[in-house]
Formats: sequence, structure tokens, C-alpha cells
Amino acid sequence: MASRRTLKAASAIREVVSMAILTGIRDPRVCDVTVIGVEVTGDMRTAKIHVSIMGDEKKQALCLHGLKRSAGFIQSRIKDRIDTRFIPKVEFKLDEGVKHSVEISRILQDVLPDSQDDEADADSLTAEGSDHENYDHEDLENEQESESPPKIDSDTSESTED
Repeated sequence: MASRRTLKAASAIREVVSMAILTGIRDPRVCDVTVIGVEVTGDMRTAKIHVSIMGDEKKQALCLHGLKRSAGFIQSRIKDRIDTRFIPKVEFKLDEGVKHSVEISRILQDVLPDSQDDEADADSLTAEGSDHENYDHEDLENEQESESPPKIDSDTSESTED
């Protein structure tokens, strides 16, 4: 489990890296990048930065290469923000989470039946009205009285109806 110190450092590094990518890096290869998260080791010597890059495989590889080339610049920005004994070595990792979620949703759309038919059926049921909407509290009380268990007379041990 990560300590509070490493979690705070990871949050600060994420903020610094996001701003550096957005405003500081002038490399044209680095564009359409989102910093997903940062993992910092316990000794604060390594920071794995998970990024999501929009585009095809070629554009992602090119952008990731540009990010790795600008790691020194990003480390200097981290040094200005975080006062620690060691400045974490920055490693960029491509996060495939968004790509996997898009793929899963595509598979689900292929496998599951069209949900518009289900919604139309549900709308027709609510338009007709259901029994519980028209149910009166008096009806409930009458049902409870009629369904009450028979009373047992303790003297004769016979059941009597009301």
C-alpha cells in the first residue's frame, strides 16, 4: 500500500507533468496526450506516468517517443515543484484502458440485442399503467383484514373465524 507521502508526490507530479505537456513542451510530436495517473516508488526514485494518446498506433508511438525525449525537461519541472532528496526518474507508459473500454463496448453492442426494442416495450408497459399505481390504501387494509390468521380460542383449542 502506498504511503500518504508517495500519494501526495504522485498527485503533484501528475499536475506538473500535465501542465508541462500542455504548455511547456514544444515538440510537435507531443499532442492529444492525457495524463491518466502516476505511480511513484516508495523510495521516490522512479515515477511511472500513465498517459493516454488519441490517434492510431503510429501516432501513439510517435507521441510516446516525443514524451520520452522530453523526460529531462519534465524532470526539471518536477524538481522545481517537489523538494525531495531525489528527483524521480520519469518513465512514460501508454495506458490502454480507454482503448480496451471502447473495444468492450463495441463487442457488447454486437452481442447484445438492440436496446431500443427493450425501451419501447418498457414504455408501453408504463403507458398502460400497472396495478400497483391504481392500488388504494383502503384495498390494502381490506386485504390485510381478510388474510389475517384465524384466532384460536385458548379454552377450546378450536379456531374461530371473525
